[in-house]
Amino acid sequence: MLRIAVQSKGRLYDETMSFLAESDIKLNLMKRTLLVQSSNFPLEVLFLRDDDIPQTVASGVADIGIVGENEFMERDEDAEIVKRLGFSKCRLSLAVPKSVDYQGVQWFEGKKIATSYPVILRKFLAEKGVQADIHVITGSVEISPGIGLADAIFDIVSSGSTLVSNHLKEVEVVMQSEALLIGNRNISDDKRAVLDELLFRIDAVRAAEDKKYVLMNAPKDKLEEIIAVLPGIKSPTVMPLAEEGWCSVHTVLDQKRFWEIIGKLKELGAQGILVIPIEKMIV
Repeated sequence: MLRIAVQSKGRLYDETMSFLAESDIKLNLMKRTLLVQSSNFPLEVLFLRDDDIPQTVASGVADIGIVGENEFMERDEDAEIVKRLGFSKCRLSLAVPKSVDYQGVQWFEGKKIATSYPVILRKFLAEKGVQADIHVITGSVEISPGIGLADAIFDIVSSGSTLVSNHLKEVEVVMQSEALLIGNRNISDDKRAVLDELLFRIDAVRAAEDKKYVLMNAPKDKLEEIIAVLPGIKSPTVMPLAEEGWCSVHTVLDQKRFWEIIGKLKELGAQGILVIPIEKMIV
């Protein structure tokens, strides 16, 4: 049985649960339950505070864990990054009051900075040759300048709306962060086999992200031109139709270029274009 540690609440919890569900890991979740076993996969989920997950995995209490890169780097535990998961993206940034005439990182020399991430901040300031007074607090870091507790803050930024509401502006992005799948360095062979199967499912889910399955009727005399504009995984599937001179073309399109390509297909005479969402894709 493979044990995975995940955050017990918050945005990362919601996205992790959705991700596991998409990987067909069934969990019977109940309030106040710390350890839940999957009903259809050899996996049990341990719910923890996010800052406890790196140590829990490094010590072997959990075999793997899903945690924000920011927490993993801050805790600096001896665990390995198994895979970058691509969700729960944010950044760690320095922010100052809007009224400040900020000219560069040397502005922080001698200033007091409030943060929940002192390890990452100290490393950044040392690299820049800046000495500042780091004031470690947990929660509500953004209110510190407004109440006179600090001159600036170093905190997580997603949309930036929290900074705006507290009359702050982002001036230095120190690191980008996303959800990581981390692992203990001494997982047994049996558990490694389960992890490999989980990674296979994760890859299938991620491969399907922002992809659409597209079917269309295409005139045979335009078939080569139509195929030329399709950036599918491999060569598209082409099947004859009952109507003479027409065929059916099936392919996969990336959401980012979807409308651009659909427009070109219509210009080339494609008709009856059907777009289907993809749940999982094995490549």
